[in-house]
Amino acid sequence: MDNSFVQIVLLMLIAVVSVAVFKRIHLPPILAYLFAGVIAGPSGISLFAHPEEMHLLAEVGIVFLLFSLGLEFSLPKLLAMRSLVFGAGLLQMLTTTLLGCLVVLMVTDVSVSAAIVLGGMLALSSTAIVIKQVTEMGILNNVRTQLAISILLFQDLAVVPFLIVIPLLSGADSSSLAWALSLALVKGVVVVAVLMSVGKWLLPWVFREVARTRTDELFVLTTILVALLAGGLTYAFGLSMALGAFLAGMMLGESQYKYQLEADIRPFRDILMGLFFATVGMQLELRVLFEYWYWIILGVALLMVTKVVLVRISASLFAMSSVDAWSAGIKLCQVGEFSFVIAALANTHGVITPTQSSVIVCIGVISMALTPYLIERSLEIAQWLAPDKRALHTLEQPVFEAEDIREHVVICGFGRVGQSVARMLDMEEVEYVVVDVDPIRVHESRSAGEPVIFGDATQKDILLNAGITDAKLVLITFSDAEQAKLVIDAARQYREDIDVMVRTYRDAELDALYKAGASQVVPELQEGSLMLITQVMHYAGIPMSRILRRVREERKGRYDHLHGFYPGETTEISYGTADKLEFMHAVVLGADAFAIGKTIAELGKLTEKVKIKSIRRGTVDWDPADWHQALASGDVVVVAGKPRRVERAERYLLEGD
Repeated sequence: MDNSFVQIVLLMLIAVVSVAVFKRIHLPPILAYLFAGVIAGPSGISLFAHPEEMHLLAEVGIVFLLFSLGLEFSLPKLLAMRSLVFGAGLLQMLTTTLLGCLVVLMVTDVSVSAAIVLGGMLALSSTAIVIKQVTEMGILNNVRTQLAISILLFQDLAVVPFLIVIPLLSGADSSSLAWALSLALVKGVVVVAVLMSVGKWLLPWVFREVARTRTDELFVLTTILVALLAGGLTYAFGLSMALGAFLAGMMLGESQYKYQLEADIRPFRDILMGLFFATVGMQLELRVLFEYWYWIILGVALLMVTKVVLVRISASLFAMSSVDAWSAGIKLCQVGEFSFVIAALANTHGVITPTQSSVIVCIGVISMALTPYLIERSLEIAQWLAPDKRALHTLEQPVFEAEDIREHVVICGFGRVGQSVARMLDMEEVEYVVVDVDPIRVHESRSAGEPVIFGDATQKDILLNAGITDAKLVLITFSDAEQAKLVIDAARQYREDIDVMVRTYRDAELDALYKAGASQVVPELQEGSLMLITQVMHYAGIPMSRILRRVREERKGRYDHLHGFYPGETTEISYGTADKLEFMHAVVLGADAFAIGKTIAELGKLTEKVKIKSIRRGTVDWDPADWHQALASGDVVVVAGKPRRVERAERYLLEGD
């Protein structure tokens, strides 16, 4: 067996055990992945001789993460945030880099170029950890989080000059350095323009055509391909892969495919992000940690406090409330994942020493490990630090999302039935959210202002985006029973107590859907029959109150009297329906029949698999109260059940087998 395969399996085993243990003791999964990396790294069991070889694969996780982040934005949204991105972000980056550079020059004897690089590494924050944590907490769209993300976006842009400058610092003059930066700027403008053009005009058409194929695998593959191609394009131009993925996601953020794209990319994103954090943990050298522990602890403390204060100052200059500014600063007080990339590059080109690189990595890993706790308590700490308590009532207001709805109906499927239900709900002013997979229908209905989400309702993320946690009812309008069962299961995983109503065409799936967890199943044929019965009985002169009582009783009894039918030549029986349809069959007892002289109670085996619909003797139907009488020759027993069971029941009545 290939050695690399064994190594990956062992890493996954360590990660699984670590996550399970950390979750049991109520610690974030991020810490578990970092711990797994330390165990698997050079300071542990040295599972990988060259951990840096896994960096590229782990970086793909960041690509998917930024693609998901881009889906939450759009160009108008980004333009609306430009003052924060290029204002607060630029100010934070410059002040933190300069201050970090000065501190490094004062306490060490490194060169000015090395101090600038070290200051830049300390100025960066972790996009991966912050986005993952705030997403899990459900606070991605509030003001303070958007401030933090704005600064993170600029930091991701600021990585590019460092990646260009570092190879030139080992001996290049100022003219070549200026030329390299100018060339990088031109390339950046070109690639951003190309990506935005492709994303605006080409990608929506591509996904519309893919969606029309109704092939889940093709949609998933296309999503992955787009994210990787966008990242690869920016990487080929010397820019960050994450930047390209973010731009591609941002261009698709306003399309009707937003939620489905996010749901499709999430499994790959989460797996690769776990791998990324594991590789970060592998870079932690315990030797350096033990040797320079006092400097590392002091560095972590100074770094986190300084970044919080500088972000708070930068944000306050752009009319942000003190609470928001403090909270954003607390979220950004760690070292970023791109700092490790810069450290490795600077070490390779001799700008910094291996020991300096290891110290930065140790500071980074420890600050990352503390981040989940700080983000969870960022609001509490900000409220304690903020002198202006009047700003608290606006903290939770989302910036870009529509108003949240509560007590609404989630309609799965927007065909004729779903649309009819939606119109009636709208007339009664009952709010609803629709989930549908037909791209044309979604486009048309969204254009008309309908609250429709493109996506597969069997996926939990899609239901979550539809607000299932706050809904009062889930209505499944499509007739595919197997798909309906998957939706029921997904809904029950979020809300055990939510009512789930299912439409089905035939009554054959009635019991199976109830067993799957449906609260109410409405068989279309039976309901159509009830409506026809209502009209017939009305025209026959039966009082409406009696008709309505009969209809209510029938629904309450799950259409018991409407189950089963006598098959004929035109009855279609396929392999898939043979065990689902409920037939009725009249068994005439001959003189030698096994059942003669026995009561229904004595024929207990009979009622285990089929229902006794009626017993007739001559022209008289027995009342159920008379079923205790013994059967006689010539009696007709009408049984109802699935075809094979009906056959066995007839054989039992006649032969006793």
